[in-house]
Amino acid sequence: MIDLTIHEDRLERAVQRARERQIIIPTFKQMRNPALIPEDIKRRLADVGLWDLNPLNLFRITWHNQPVEHGGGFGGVNFLEMPPSLTGVPARIVILIGKWFPTGAHKVGAAFGCLVPRLVTGQFDPTTQKAVWPSTGNYCRGGAYDSNLLGCESIAILPEGMSMERFEWLSTVAGEVIKTPGSESNVKEIFDKCWELRRSGEDLMIFNQFEEFGNYLWHHEVTGPAIEEVVRSVMGPRDRFRGVALTTGSAGTIACGDYLKKVFPTSKIAASEALQCPTLLMNGFGAHRIEGIGDKHVPWIHNVKNTDLVMAIDDAATMALIRLFNEPAGSEYLVKQGVPQDLVCQLPLLGISGIANLLSAIKFAKWYELTERDIVATVATDSMALYRSRLAELEEAEGPFGPVEAAVAYHRYLLGQSTDHMLELSYPERKRVHNLKYFTWVEQQGKTYEEIQAQWYDEDYWDRVPAQVDEIDRLIEAFNARVGLL
Repeated sequence: MIDLTIHEDRLERAVQRARERQIIIPTFKQMRNPALIPEDIKRRLADVGLWDLNPLNLFRITWHNQPVEHGGGFGGVNFLEMPPSLTGVPARIVILIGKWFPTGAHKVGAAFGCLVPRLVTGQFDPTTQKAVWPSTGNYCRGGAYDSNLLGCESIAILPEGMSMERFEWLSTVAGEVIKTPGSESNVKEIFDKCWELRRSGEDLMIFNQFEEFGNYLWHHEVTGPAIEEVVRSVMGPRDRFRGVALTTGSAGTIACGDYLKKVFPTSKIAASEALQCPTLLMNGFGAHRIEGIGDKHVPWIHNVKNTDLVMAIDDAATMALIRLFNEPAGSEYLVKQGVPQDLVCQLPLLGISGIANLLSAIKFAKWYELTERDIVATVATDSMALYRSRLAELEEAEGPFGPVEAAVAYHRYLLGQSTDHMLELSYPERKRVHNLKYFTWVEQQGKTYEEIQAQWYDEDYWDRVPAQVDEIDRLIEAFNARVGLL
């Protein structure tokens, strides 16, 4: 469970900081349903840019933002439906779009879910402590952004091999940026840096997305209902929701599958990773290029017992497809193959991990032989706006991308996507994946043997955190009342 113990002296200082900085905190109910946001706040947001460092943008931590860079209100969930001409399967694949969150990625929500419960209970004191955000990219960006909006100092930690765009933006927002050795899958080095900071004696609080149940809670309570809303909006009377297919980084987003199984009991959860780092699939390890996923361990907050299928995506596929979706020759080729022009223009809304998620949904559809009556959901965490430098690197390494390269990418990696490197999890296979947590979390990170056993054997374990959401909302409302700005 998330600790909700009140520390009154620090809470009063947090309230005073919020009053000074004009900070009002949204509830989880408001992030799920922006119709509940006060009208005065909606009016004031009309003059605020989506990425502005303005506390009002806390209310834009929602899937319902109007898809504009400045001003804008709220509407339906932002999503795309991918047609068979693109996917090569008859199943209906819907993908939620993360670009229209502040920072261009939904990780601001995961970071919110970790920081805000500590802030409104007084466990985190923004006047004396720094918030530390270890991640492989978007989460530490979201954490630094949320910290700025909530009047907190921040330290962002991420591998030195991540995209240039991440570092450039972080340098303007985070108080400090620490680069650790390696690239996407080098998370152990990030954890080691966190232990070094703990031993430094500096007054810090580390929000490790891989173990923080606030990450799980936000996706269970906000992303899950957003997917349900999309599914119900597109579902015909004879259609069926078959499940979610998602790459796992911190395993926060995949918590939406736990919510969706409660709403659609026959639906399934597929967890995907990079073929070059097949930890879930075959206890494997390695470096890869799908930024945001696959970190050589099983996150503490991954409910493995509720996961039905694991699969691996070749990072060569994602790198070929970012060129297909973003280079002129690729767009022209897709239109000639019958992909609607208006959809082709929107494909840059998928970043590298978003493309991996699309491929995961295609593999899911092929594995279960889904038809046009079947709906599969996935998520584009971010967009290509955060990876333009990767396109330049690919052109330098591989040369120009023309019609032949477009044809190869389309037929090999979209229409040719196969059911290789997939495993439907039996009970023993799920337990095998769960047991991998022991080596990271009990041996290295200080978790207890009793809790790792409870994650597997305690039938109520994974329901306790979602059961806290109403109490957290009450604490947020009480905090706002003490600040006195509403």
